[in-house]
Amino acid sequence: MLSTQIPLMKKILLALVFILITLAGFSQQIPRFNPDTIRTIHIDSAVNITSTRLTNQTFIDEILRDTSFYQAFREMKKYSFTAENRVFTYDKKNKVAGKIYRKIFHNNNGPYKMQFLAKQDSGKVYKRNGKYSLYTVEMFDYIFMNAYNSDFTPSGSVSDGQGGSNESYKDKLKTLIFSPGRPVKGIPFISKKTEIFTANMRQYYDYSFYRATYLDSIPVYRFKVSMKPSLSNYTKDGLMIKELITIFDMRNLQILGRYVDMKYDNLAFEFDVQMNIELSYVGDEQTLLPTKITYQGDWDIPFKREEKASFLILHKGYKLGK
Repeated sequence: MLSTQIPLMKKILLALVFILITLAGFSQQIPRFNPDTIRTIHIDSAVNITSTRLTNQTFIDEILRDTSFYQAFREMKKYSFTAENRVFTYDKKNKVAGKIYRKIFHNNNGPYKMQFLAKQDSGKVYKRNGKYSLYTVEMFDYIFMNAYNSDFTPSGSVSDGQGGSNESYKDKLKTLIFSPGRPVKGIPFISKKTEIFTANMRQYYDYSFYRATYLDSIPVYRFKVSMKPSLSNYTKDGLMIKELITIFDMRNLQILGRYVDMKYDNLAFEFDVQMNIELSYVGDEQTLLPTKITYQGDWDIPFKREEKASFLILHKGYKLGK
């Protein structure tokens, strides 16, 4: 079997990477979210590219050089805020197997303190040793429950993944979350399938952009990259990123939201993911900060139990700390 030829550490890395990007799924508790990425977005009209200086390449260039999502998570360290986290896990029949609810106040008004305002668990959440029953939930807890004060978002920019094994692994996670369209080195079979803006990959995708309104007041562009409907099913199955939608502030081309739909299946692993991240301007400084994160999907690798989970993260009440 092909998977047995992959070194053990590669298998572990592969599993952990896809724990993050495949957190979700098939839930009546958290309905499938709107693929427009935005909580309140109203599409106004298509953009006539002959009457504007904007082109598809304009948006592609902004996506490839953007660091706003990475920076937004780093900026959280400066603020006090309340996080509400809801997690659901599912059995093979897509029935809810476990529930996790956390309401946490992150206090940065002085020395950092994390206060649990609510903490509720039910169903199959933990193993006998006290650890989470799913790697999916364990990785969610590590990255998002305590994300803003962990070393997941250290100072500096997204690197090329060089360095020690732990740092290299975290860099791969950062690339998957914050920099869609860039290659992710070191993951078997898919390292270049994320690189959808190369000359070779562009032949498989259509591009469109529309004027829209975000949060009832912010004028934005909605830029959509999707598979060409004329492609054969065989070709579509070979494309990992099925759809990528990015929301740009019309006034400065700042990225405010992102939705990505990914699905892939081969002998080594299988996953089906929809991921949504939204940013909002906060305070007089108009700092961009994460306000909503949603994942849904499932993942499956050889010799491991298939995992299905969904989660919804809401950040509210940002106040600049002293």
